[in-house]
Amino acid sequence: MGDAIQSSTTPPRLALSGISKQYPAVRANDGVNLVVMPGEIHAVLGENGAGKSTLMKIIYGAVRPDEGEIRWQGEAVEIGSPAAARKLGIGMVFQHFSLFETLTVGENIALALDEKFDMKALGKRIRDVSKDYGLDVDPQRHVHSLTVGERQRVEIVRCLLQNPRLLIMDEPTSVLTPQAVQKLFKVLRRLASEGCSILYISHKLDEIQSLCENATVMRGGRVTGNVDPRRETQASLAQLMVGHSLPDYTRRAHTPGDIRLAVKALSVASPDPFGTSLDNVSFAVHAGEIFGIAGVSGNGQAELLAALSGEIRDRHAAADAVSICGKPAARLTAGARRRLGFAFVPEERLGRGAVPAMSLADNGLLTAHRESMVRGGWIRANTVKAFADRCIQSFDVRCGGSGALAQSLSGGNLQKFIVGREILQEPKVLVVAQPTWGVDVGAAGFIRQQLLDLAARGVAILVISEELEELFDICDRLAVIARGKLSPVRNTSDTNAEEIGLFMAGLFEGKRAPEAEPDSLLKN
Repeated sequence: MGDAIQSSTTPPRLALSGISKQYPAVRANDGVNLVVMPGEIHAVLGENGAGKSTLMKIIYGAVRPDEGEIRWQGEAVEIGSPAAARKLGIGMVFQHFSLFETLTVGENIALALDEKFDMKALGKRIRDVSKDYGLDVDPQRHVHSLTVGERQRVEIVRCLLQNPRLLIMDEPTSVLTPQAVQKLFKVLRRLASEGCSILYISHKLDEIQSLCENATVMRGGRVTGNVDPRRETQASLAQLMVGHSLPDYTRRAHTPGDIRLAVKALSVASPDPFGTSLDNVSFAVHAGEIFGIAGVSGNGQAELLAALSGEIRDRHAAADAVSICGKPAARLTAGARRRLGFAFVPEERLGRGAVPAMSLADNGLLTAHRESMVRGGWIRANTVKAFADRCIQSFDVRCGGSGALAQSLSGGNLQKFIVGREILQEPKVLVVAQPTWGVDVGAAGFIRQQLLDLAARGVAILVISEELEELFDICDRLAVIARGKLSPVRNTSDTNAEEIGLFMAGLFEGKRAPEAEPDSLLKN
């Protein structure tokens, strides 16, 4: 950054003073002060529910504060809407996507532009920017056909097309590969060197230390400290965020038992012309083990999850292409699979894991209605509420109670509720996608420990995640999905990130695992 940017006479790009916001059940922001200079990459740290996202929405004009002052380049301003924020030069990449499913990528991006545009020229701009940033985005694709990772790329490109002077990024790398993250960081550093300020929210502390020069720490809606993250350890940053040191994972000794989930020569044509078809996928998950599948987003994970959950069913496929607890399940409905003891946590929290406008109690009812919640066709409201209350208490879900709407929760707290909802049903098989996506370090550790404890109780768990560190932390065995094919299976203790990274690039043809191949596992 140039001397002009660092000059003491240069006013802050953004200065917040005494910002407060009260909701009926919680005080989201309580007298928050924040200063961001031109060209500064400034982190905002805090556990889920600390008030970070609310504060960013206030800056972006999506939420109005009850108290406090906002100064933009030294001048007091009122940011009454996102359009007003964009006019000032403020752009934001949201953690939860704001895209219209039935429109194309180009049409979604066009909706965010305040100036006149030509769709053909806009398509070229999108391609140029996405190529420059290392983000693969096709302006002609419909959003409903995109994976979570691909939607994240659209959000980032849409924001960067506006040439912002302050760029707010809320968990922007949650579903990007390590290589794509480094490319994005190069772009962010370049933007900062040209004077663009960046407010960066992430639960990945290594990213904060690598990218940011200042960090504001929030807890319970208040600012509790300002630090240089480069001078802190990840443990000290985590302690600043949650207010206490984090416990290590506890692994309880257990011996894998019988096969609970078996996938045999599963080939599924993707219903999406831009999707990835599954090609002869085979693996088995035993009782008491956690089996992990890694991979870059868009390589068949969505199709595999849909085939396992029952969202996609091929009536012509072999009935035992998917087996649950020894029962052929490939042709069964999602409900019939649940009756066999199957539980499922999808990667998309809002919309697939929970209905945004419904209460937590009603969202619990959606998948757990067999837990004595319905009798004679009538919903037992007290039982529904008691189940939601138990989930909230057992899984430390910070919210306004069982009547709180799903969309009112922070991402991490909603994730804890969804995971808790499935675990409380005492499944025999649990499939979890992206279990800690966008979740703070404290909540992530809690969720991972719950999965370890569940496996120790004899449940077969399949975890599909793009977080390699997470998979190595909790999984007994690992495989990779690439271009719809499954790699050889490795014991976690017998492999490393380098080998798994090569598998993620599809470099496993002809390789054989030192342990039994997936097909032979199915014969056990």
